[in-house]
Amino acid sequence: MEAKIFLYALGIWVIFVILAILNGTLKNTFITPKVGEYAGHVISTIILICVILIVIYLFISNMKISYTNADLLLVGTLWLILTILFEFIFGHYVMGNSWNTLLADYNILKGRVWSLVLLTTLIAPLLFGLILRK
Repeated sequence: MEAKIFLYALGIWVIFVILAILNGTLKNTFITPKVGEYAGHVISTIILICVILIVIYLFISNMKISYTNADLLLVGTLWLILTILFEFIFGHYVMGNSWNTLLADYNILKGRVWSLVLLTTLIAPLLFGLILRK
């Protein structure tokens, strides 16, 4: 992967973090008190996925650097790894959540849909790259 793509992708990931924190604040302040915890989780996840898709679309469509499909898959993988690391490190050591609480959001069998955010960050760069390839 070209260094410019890597640095650009890191900058976009920082934007993801900021947007995710704002989304979490929106969820905890407005959505969950109105609709309950589970519905708040689902609504918040859908909102975050939509926002991430918009940012990724803008990232890919405005990238002036040539890229390969492998580059885009590496970008998605980078975002996935950084997101998981951030979630567990920040969630546990800064927010004080237990490891069990953090892992609970990955249990799709119990209706937790957070994994869809991770899947989106992984595959959307490649999908948009294939769609937008010039």
